[in-house]
Amino acid sequence: MSRFAHPAGDRHAETPPHERPPLAPADLNRINPAIWPRTSSRVEGALTVGGLDVRELAREFGTPLYVLDEDDVRSRMRDYATAFAGSEVHYAGKAFLCKEIVRWLQDEGLGVDVASGGELAVALSVGFPAERITLHGNNKSAAELTRALEAGVGHIVVDSYEEIARLGYLAERHGKRPKVMVRVTTGVEAHTHEFIATAHDDQKFGLSLNSGAAAEAVRRILALPSLELVGLHSHIGSQIVDTAGFEVAARRLASLLVQIKEEHGVVLPELDLGGGYGIAYVEDDEAPDIKLVADGLREIVRKVCTDAGLPVPRLAVEPGRTIVGPGGITLYEVGTVKDVEGLRTYVSIDGGMSDNVRTALYGAEYTAVLASRESTAPPMLSRVVGKHCESGDMVVRDCYLPADLAPGDLIAIAATGAYCRSLASNYNYLPRPAVVAVADGEARVIVRGETEDDLLRGQL
Repeated sequence: MSRFAHPAGDRHAETPPHERPPLAPADLNRINPAIWPRTSSRVEGALTVGGLDVRELAREFGTPLYVLDEDDVRSRMRDYATAFAGSEVHYAGKAFLCKEIVRWLQDEGLGVDVASGGELAVALSVGFPAERITLHGNNKSAAELTRALEAGVGHIVVDSYEEIARLGYLAERHGKRPKVMVRVTTGVEAHTHEFIATAHDDQKFGLSLNSGAAAEAVRRILALPSLELVGLHSHIGSQIVDTAGFEVAARRLASLLVQIKEEHGVVLPELDLGGGYGIAYVEDDEAPDIKLVADGLREIVRKVCTDAGLPVPRLAVEPGRTIVGPGGITLYEVGTVKDVEGLRTYVSIDGGMSDNVRTALYGAEYTAVLASRESTAPPMLSRVVGKHCESGDMVVRDCYLPADLAPGDLIAIAATGAYCRSLASNYNYLPRPAVVAVADGEARVIVRGETEDDLLRGQL
């Protein structure tokens, strides 16, 4: 079961598993390499990332602060490029996108998936090759599709009958013939939280395989000379550590490929199985080995297509979280430490759900450590909470921190590189924090932190 899945049951009976506090770790000062950025360590008690003491980062850039380990992120990009050699690797920009990330992707030879006109604008703004961009989205506007056509993006993944007609019209009008894929809802049950499972029929994405909508979408695309159908796309969800669902999805897509060949005499050359691979957030999490995932997916596609009498299509994958998630941490300063006798201690920080809404949104779990020093104090059951006017404003629901934690200490939260900055808001008029990239003992701002002037700009 996913760590995000909350078992049902009688709350007045035995305490449900997700409400029981975790066991205290043997060493509160430990930096687990499976969870923290690859260059993380403790030097003279303080957490360091990219060769830099987090206390220096906090002094120079303030808190809250997103810190991104450049070597970690780039090395994971290279891991994917190597593991999926001969296939297409497109980074899912929704995880975290900025100009500097796009430059790293270009350097490391990966493509990028965008899900809006704004994300497309970021990629194009630094001269990223348009043919290595894939445009996603369940409600692409005419303006977004037009910009994608004019830029010459490599693929557009269509999500509805209306979009097929809209794109076909715009492509003919602009004299373009884009490569398109059909997003297929395969009906695979991904073992993850309801809000990040995306392949069951009762949700907004894609065209259902079971109902015949996907097959009808293929018919409509093939009837439009302005569109070039090149393949099928599937995405079964996010934070998935059990790869069995990908095999089921691949088999169901192969059945549609066979139907397309039999009905239309067309053999589609591409198959995109999406992303959604999980990472380790807490001690019990196990992240899948990328090489094993790559080898497994290739073998799955080869076998299901061979069994179906089809040539093996070119495989594409769309990792996001697994590339940028583990390399990011967030630094906070402790403001208040409030003991709720008999329950736990509430540790209030200078950020919260405005810079990390994932815990409030779908029960995400995180590892937190005292980052500005080591401590030999006993463990204290804690809840790391933000400063927003919401009782659900939690960053870490349950964790253990040293009992001598005090205002002014720095706390670091691991594995926040994915979705935290992307989902950030200005709730309660808090400015969004800066993003700083660290490498080889140097730090540079890659996304400027907001100021109160930024919050007031645009108001009349």
